Amino acid sequence: MIVDLKQKSQVTIPSALLKKLKLNIGDKLDIKEKDGKLIITPVMVVPRDQEWYWSKEWQEKERRADEDLGAGKIHSANNIDDLMEQLEKD
Repeated sequence: MIVDLKQKSQVTIPSALLKKLKLNIGDKLDIKEKDGKLIITPVMVVPRDQEWYWSKEWQEKERRADEDLGAGKIHSANNIDDLMEQLEKD
């Protein structure tokens, strides 16, 4: 698609692409240059105090937890003694 570069370096993203990529006003976009081309990527900005959650290590733990949940590897405890007994079995 061809678009015009407007005043103040603004570019309008065609509505078909907005819908396809589910972009909304206010979304953040990362713009990089690579081999003479502009690469525009939608991004989510994460507050620093929450960035640990998005680390590769933590996401791997989340993936494994999801697998365990899907496989039915879950327990429930009625009280602390019940919980400690189950933890000792594992």
